[in-house]
Amino acid sequence: MAGRAALRAEQERHLRSSRGGQPGFSSSVSDLSSSGPTRSAPPSEAGSYTSRRSRAMHNMDGNRDPEQPGSAGERDPSSKSASILVNPRNFDLSTTGWSTVRRSDVPRTLPSRPAPSKLGTAAKTSLNSFQVEALPTEPIYQFEVLIGSGVEKRGLVRRMWESNAVRTAVGRNVVYDGDRLAWSKEPIKGAVNMMVDLDSEYDRKVKPGNERKNIHRILIRQTNRVRMDVLAAYLNKQVSFDNACLEAINFLDHALREWPSKNFTQIKRSFYPKSQTPFALSGGVIATKGVYSSMRIVHGGQGQPARLAVNVDVANGTFWTGSPLKNLAMEITGITQVADLMLRCKAGEKGAVGIQLKKLRKLHVQARHRVDHGSKDAFVENFVVEKLIYQSAKDFTFAKDGKQISLYQYFQHQHGIALNYPGLPLVQTTKKLRDGSKVILPMELLQADSQQRYPFKLDERQTSNMIKFAVTPPKERFEAIQNGLKMLNWPQDPVLRHFGIKVSINRTTVDSRVIAAPIVQFGQGDAKPGTSGRWDLKGKKFLTPNPLPLKSWGVCVVPGRRGGKPDKSVVTGFIKEFIKGYINHGGKVENKDPSFTLASGDDIGTWVTVAWNTAGQQSQIRPQMLVFILPDKQAEVYGRIKRSADCRYGVVSQCMQYAHVQKCQAQYISNVCMKFNAKLGGTTARAIGAKSKGPSGIFTTATCIIGADVSHGSPGSDVPSMAAMTMSMDKLGIRYAAGAETNGHRVEMIQEENINSILKPLLKSWMQNVNAGKLPSRIMYFRDGVSEGQYQHVLQQEVRDIKELLKGANPGMNIPMVVLVGSKRHHVRFFPPAGGDRNGNALPGTLVEAGVTHPFENDFYLASHAAIKGTARPMHYHVLLNEADMPNEEIQTLIYEHCYQYIRATTPVSQHPAIYYAHLASNRAVPHDPKWAGSSDGPPPVAAKPRSGSQSGSQPAASGGVKSGSQSGPPPEVPKLLPMPNAGNIMTSMWYI
Repeated sequence: MAGRAALRAEQERHLRSSRGGQPGFSSSVSDLSSSGPTRSAPPSEAGSYTSRRSRAMHNMDGNRDPEQPGSAGERDPSSKSASILVNPRNFDLSTTGWSTVRRSDVPRTLPSRPAPSKLGTAAKTSLNSFQVEALPTEPIYQFEVLIGSGVEKRGLVRRMWESNAVRTAVGRNVVYDGDRLAWSKEPIKGAVNMMVDLDSEYDRKVKPGNERKNIHRILIRQTNRVRMDVLAAYLNKQVSFDNACLEAINFLDHALREWPSKNFTQIKRSFYPKSQTPFALSGGVIATKGVYSSMRIVHGGQGQPARLAVNVDVANGTFWTGSPLKNLAMEITGITQVADLMLRCKAGEKGAVGIQLKKLRKLHVQARHRVDHGSKDAFVENFVVEKLIYQSAKDFTFAKDGKQISLYQYFQHQHGIALNYPGLPLVQTTKKLRDGSKVILPMELLQADSQQRYPFKLDERQTSNMIKFAVTPPKERFEAIQNGLKMLNWPQDPVLRHFGIKVSINRTTVDSRVIAAPIVQFGQGDAKPGTSGRWDLKGKKFLTPNPLPLKSWGVCVVPGRRGGKPDKSVVTGFIKEFIKGYINHGGKVENKDPSFTLASGDDIGTWVTVAWNTAGQQSQIRPQMLVFILPDKQAEVYGRIKRSADCRYGVVSQCMQYAHVQKCQAQYISNVCMKFNAKLGGTTARAIGAKSKGPSGIFTTATCIIGADVSHGSPGSDVPSMAAMTMSMDKLGIRYAAGAETNGHRVEMIQEENINSILKPLLKSWMQNVNAGKLPSRIMYFRDGVSEGQYQHVLQQEVRDIKELLKGANPGMNIPMVVLVGSKRHHVRFFPPAGGDRNGNALPGTLVEAGVTHPFENDFYLASHAAIKGTARPMHYHVLLNEADMPNEEIQTLIYEHCYQYIRATTPVSQHPAIYYAHLASNRAVPHDPKWAGSSDGPPPVAAKPRSGSQSGSQPAASGGVKSGSQSGPPPEVPKLLPMPNAGNIMTSMWYI
């Protein structure tokens, strides 16, 4: 109660307040051995958004932002931003807008939009973007809404707002954000301060003796007027983006969603029809198609002013099946008979079934066992599942009228219901009785509500089915977008018409460019993919083979789980063909008779040890490669092999499936050879364009490329985040070394300690092997997976820490950095009005700089790949820093050509390889966790020297397969990964490929 009183006082304060030079660097390799200066990150500016549901931290994008100074949610009443209560989650605001949200200065180094690119040839590209043709011309009044104590659930908040008492007080044509803000064309004189009896509003009968009142307070007060004229001035580049622009965008975004939210099931910015034939994904999960829409500020095109547009796309949602709860429980567990389910539930919540059924927590369900005695008809009661009780209804007893009675007897005597399946788990709901105890109901009497979002990660089978459902070619996708436009029905939207907002239903077509595809140069036999985005390896030798001939290597064959032994002649025949294929591609193989071992026992670490020892004894030198032929695809077996090979022995390894070995197809052998060669130090091919013919490719100065990515565990889990960083290891930017480390819990910004421990050894290797012991003249930093709200944090933390690392070598040297964020988490798609590739997608190399890009900041969309199926998703690149003054055309050419240099493919990839490799390394490092769930071999047999910045410990840690930690929250500390011994130079190899 004290917390609620404090929160209420804070809300009252809000109402009252609403009235009124670069570091330098060194060129010495040895200097990098020192640790260099370290410092803690200064606190970031406080954000301007305060929500009743999240006052402790500004979780704008699902990840942790830096800690905010001052008390959570507190605002300075004297600040001009005191009345701003904007929730910018998922806003398309770019860096300047988010600086306003956080009340911080726009970075002075932020590059402005340059002149349009002249690369390649001119083309036209249609976008799923729809222009806003008219904005409100009359004043829009903004109100702050306070309901109850400020911590009420969304359902109660919505019922309060939709009550007749409130709607009469504020009018019918009012837009409400469901939280703290409302907008109207009509002002409110004074404040609306009233108590609303929801039982009376919704004609609910209160049971005699029920003293709990359903009466709540609502306080509504006008704060200011939304300034559309200021937004128009910003679009015309007459003023800077400020709070007035933010408020206008916020109002327009909510006005766009107000009417659809009443007609469809809403999940954030997506809407799903309530009557639609679902697509079953298995396990009680279904998928349905809906529509996504988002208001954004966009570049109007050459010679055109900035404007507003609405990005519309298909939304593919996953939902629980609306079915009887017992049926849903059977689908989740894969059990087909109720009797079997009851039997296996006897193991309790810690049994296999109990663990699976934990997914039912927070599920909304209905019960119809009560009868309205006035009409003799059963009526619906709504509940929320809190947990399952693994006890029979006949055994679960409680006191009633001074006697102990079982739940089975209660329903039989009270409601005339004889339970058919009393052995099913009981459902404890969140609803309380008058004595404070929770309502407990039999599972068989409950029905799961339909249209409930499925919040968990899909399993392999569900994912496979979801891909079949979601992946559609461009023509079908745009037809689905048109169906979404019919759902939104902007011309008939009463809210848009009331406020004078008009949105075109015709998609935007912009001028674009198609960058010429480079030649893919091999050591022998060049490829000219042109606009096809494809080539093959027939008759081609790798650009550079393995530097050291393959002398010491071994093959370990793993039998099937049922004891079936693979045919040795098949395996030896495949290895001969594989060696032949590798040599034909230019590989150097001195030992054409590798050691062979047959795995035995269940200890996978022992398999690796035996293979390692056998290969070493055969050649009397350290093994260079271990090959494992597996009976099937098992993530745990694969992870344990990689864990032992990487961290115990520091040797690269290659896993293959026996089914592919049996087929022994030339294409499969060639594909594996690319990975094999890369792990042994070779390169597949290089891209050569008009400006990249020299020995250093497109680089005119010594350039080091760094890529970075951070992956997170599923929401609500105690799985730590994993940071991975890559660095180019040759002058052409083909080979990349990588390092990875745990990065706290849902922390998106890479910690300074991790930047130092990962980049320092990689940079030393780059200097020694690429640039004659000197530091680079230029650094390009590609960052993946960062939301717009954290662009500034990339500059203020990660880029700063990289500069500090370099500054520790020599403060007198200034290395310019070019920083780009690459993102695929967006809803922009290309639809070529004519031509396109064989699937109807935009041609590889299609570059778009207008229609969906920011009008004043330097960003662009590039479709660099040819999608095998479905609609290609272009990559969105945003230039955050350009100290090297690289022309945009050079940046765009470099990105596109390097996509053809991806080392394990015969097609250009969809994003720059530096961040693609960082993503791979992040996933591959998961088994390196000391407490990884798939491990049984423990730490390395010989104590290895920890990496710089690492720490010892045995706390629970790190990743998708990590052992379960505390259920009350994430562990306070995250242990470091097992180090990889670098005796075999594994740290600078492409171990993660």
